[in-house]
Amino acid sequence: MTNTINIKNKKAYRDFAIDEKLVAGIQLLGTEIKSIRKGKVSLVESYCFYEGGELYVKGLHIAEYNLGTHNNHLPLRVRKLLLNKKELLKWAKKVKEKGLTIIALRLFITDSGYAKLEIALARGKREFDKREDIKKKDLDRESGRRIKM
Repeated sequence: MTNTINIKNKKAYRDFAIDEKLVAGIQLLGTEIKSIRKGKVSLVESYCFYEGGELYVKGLHIAEYNLGTHNNHLPLRVRKLLLNKKELLKWAKKVKEKGLTIIALRLFITDSGYAKLEIALARGKREFDKREDIKKKDLDRESGRRIKM
């Protein structure tokens, strides 16, 4: 059985400069994993925060399961991320620095059937940084075209 679930946050690389990446487990309900397997997830405005020594993700939209009954989940509920203490403490120190935040980059399902969330320690880009990135991509594209000719 091949897994094709690989949901990406496309705005993350445009709006943030990524410093470090980490893969974390995510605590889900039964109807949530069924919706993820159908691909009904949005990571666009999701971010992570610390509360009580644990890391949680907020803004992760998992649509309600169509066949769910009264036990269906809330689409925007706060979900706990599963990391070990060493990783939690390491990133907690870094987040206290000015301008750093933890964002969700990608949600995928492993071969063993577990949902994992790839998170990143990121620094927000300013408008001129975004313009420089666009110029660099255009130049790379042009140079690639010239090489092919």
